[in-house]
Amino acid sequence: MIRLIDIYKSYDNGTKALKGVNLRIDDGEFVFLVGPSGSGKSTIIKLLTAEIAPSDGRLMVNGYNLNNITPRQVPYLRRTLGVIFQDFRLINKKTVAENLTFGMRVVGATPREIRKRVPYVLELVGLSKKKDMRPDQLSGGEQQRVAIARALVNNPSMIIADEPTGNLDPQRSLEIMMLLERINELGTTVLVVTHEKELVNRFSKRVVAIESGRIISDGTGGYYNNETTI
Repeated sequence: MIRLIDIYKSYDNGTKALKGVNLRIDDGEFVFLVGPSGSGKSTIIKLLTAEIAPSDGRLMVNGYNLNNITPRQVPYLRRTLGVIFQDFRLINKKTVAENLTFGMRVVGATPREIRKRVPYVLELVGLSKKKDMRPDQLSGGEQQRVAIARALVNNPSMIIADEPTGNLDPQRSLEIMMLLERINELGTTVLVVTHEKELVNRFSKRVVAIESGRIISDGTGGYYNNETTI
């Protein structure tokens, strides 16, 4: 569960990135966050992951109050979140399975938990037969599936996908979005940040549009008309 209540964020260089943002995302939702470059999308992601703190307002993420979260609590907050990046950020020297195993070991998972969870997640993203390959032996779409699997492997309550299809062709982009939709149907909250208007319009989901640090629309129709810039 996400709550941004009258959130402001100003950076040291004077940039006012967010100007009174109010946003609620309930458990189990699938939400697109769209907006032009510099609109505040990246700032929202950094706030949700406690990379930065708000200048003003109240912020709650998965039961954590980020206004007074301690450094010791931050790793526990981040375990409730799985983050997917546009550039994959995989470890090329490790196989697909080893990338996932590493992600579980970092948070202290037992060998038994790893043996059970890694095959399940690889099956979910359709990569069971590629588990012994390295990322540089895979296509871009397959690498993004590994990144999604890594985000899922510690069973987070929410997935944040930051431009997850930015480096993929339209067909692979659609496949990745359908995979995220399936993950959402299994109970995981999904927040997708994207510029891809046509992709957004193919899915009947909630769409939140931000511009110049303010939310300008929030609708469940899932469709953008031609007057809306994203």
